[in-house]
Amino acid sequence: MGPGTAPRQLTHADGRVELTDYTAIVGSRYVNPELAPVPVRARTWSTYTYFALWMGMAHNIPSYLLASGLVAIGMNWLQALLTITLGNLIVLVPMLLNSHAGTKYGIPFPVFARACYGVRGANLAALLRAFIACGWFGIQTWVGGQAIYVIVGQLAGTGWVNAPRVLGQPWTLWLGFAVFWLVQMLIIWRGMEAVRRFENWSAPLVTAAFLVLVVWVVVRAGGFGPILAEPSALGWGAEFWRVFAPSLMGMIAFWATLSLNMPDFTRFGGSQRQQVLGQVLGLPTTMSFIAIVSIVTTSGTVVLYGEAIWDPVRLASRFSSPVAVIAALVAVVLATVSANLAANVVSPSYDFSNAVPKLVSFRVGGLITGVLGVLIQPWRLIADPRVYIFAWLGFYGGVLAAVAGVLIGGYWLVHRTRLDLPSLYAETGRYWFRGGWNWRAVVATCVGAVLAVGGAHSAPGAGPFPPEGLIPALKPLYDYSWVAGLLGALLVYLVLSRGGASSGEGRKRGRHRQGRTRPAALDR
Repeated sequence: MGPGTAPRQLTHADGRVELTDYTAIVGSRYVNPELAPVPVRARTWSTYTYFALWMGMAHNIPSYLLASGLVAIGMNWLQALLTITLGNLIVLVPMLLNSHAGTKYGIPFPVFARACYGVRGANLAALLRAFIACGWFGIQTWVGGQAIYVIVGQLAGTGWVNAPRVLGQPWTLWLGFAVFWLVQMLIIWRGMEAVRRFENWSAPLVTAAFLVLVVWVVVRAGGFGPILAEPSALGWGAEFWRVFAPSLMGMIAFWATLSLNMPDFTRFGGSQRQQVLGQVLGLPTTMSFIAIVSIVTTSGTVVLYGEAIWDPVRLASRFSSPVAVIAALVAVVLATVSANLAANVVSPSYDFSNAVPKLVSFRVGGLITGVLGVLIQPWRLIADPRVYIFAWLGFYGGVLAAVAGVLIGGYWLVHRTRLDLPSLYAETGRYWFRGGWNWRAVVATCVGAVLAVGGAHSAPGAGPFPPEGLIPALKPLYDYSWVAGLLGALLVYLVLSRGGASSGEGRKRGRHRQGRTRPAALDR
């Protein structure tokens, strides 16, 4: 494109890039206010903002279930803590690599994905991410519904707790689930400002709630001694290492979603240093805290009850004081709402909006997330720690790892972190490829996903996959699904992209309108 044919793109001294003329993209059917680049003046998030964001997202019940689930399948406290810590340090690497584009260009994840998948093809990556967010939304909502069920049960008595069953659960539990779902939908409908205000005061409550559980368990168990002395049912031999590899992949997969869509948050970053430092300080420390809390309490239940109670809601229900039960679970409910909205609504709202920018807003995207979160039947996903860790986390983590491999390879090695902002929203640019799709990214994603999860297997009668694996020859790779998916997709994409993708295959040449700078339609 020659001079004057496209909006100007300004690179600031700190490396951040913005458009100085939004005229050409405002009429595109691939843009709306949520998807447009954030102007530099509005990128104000600090190091503390990202640390606080991770505190709100990590301190939740599924994070607790992650660590306690490892104890439930036979690990001791040290094995579980090492597995979780290592997993979070590994996943931090692709998370920071993908975060860079958000801060540099002010764009959300689905727009970032257009650079590799094409303006239309980005929907493949975005919707894969969105559907997983719906699953997480459903899991968090089910846990919150359980908390409501227990709270009311302390007040209403056995009639509520032992109510007639519907679809295998007391109808009162379904009612608690529905109430929790409705509360979140009401907050979502009020928009991001309501979400942000809610998080400001509710997120720290989960820390207090978990500390109550720790104190109660430690006092009842007679101190930390009996808890930390609890031996591993797996030992440190071959049996442990057979469980360790798929467990580590599950720990990585837990935040595989955020490793893709962190640009949704880092697009507001005040600088690369601030977002990187905030995440480095935030993710490992908050996850280590919740892991320690979970490990101590779950190990303590083995001492107290002779079994690992890995569900904190069920554990809280054993408190002797109804006041203590209600106080702890109310805090858990509020914090779960906070974490759920931050981690599982922002991304699918952008992702569904990217599919139909002119029709789907943040509110509509949130409602779509809520409906799909129910249809995915989250109560089945967390009923068994083996299914939760090995089937759910391991399988989808491998698929999303393939997407991460394409994005990392494309942004850092093919495009060398240099993107043309106007073309990300245009049918006439280097990211249109052929018909809006980059076939190389699609092929690489499919190959990576097959390598990652083609060998998915379960023990006989203990999971959804055949014991010999979906593709028997790939069965050994499934224990390393995330690594196989990421590296496989990255390498295939790089090989296919040599001499093609980076040159803007299928680029259409057109003229862009000029005129005023940022139109009111895209004002934030």
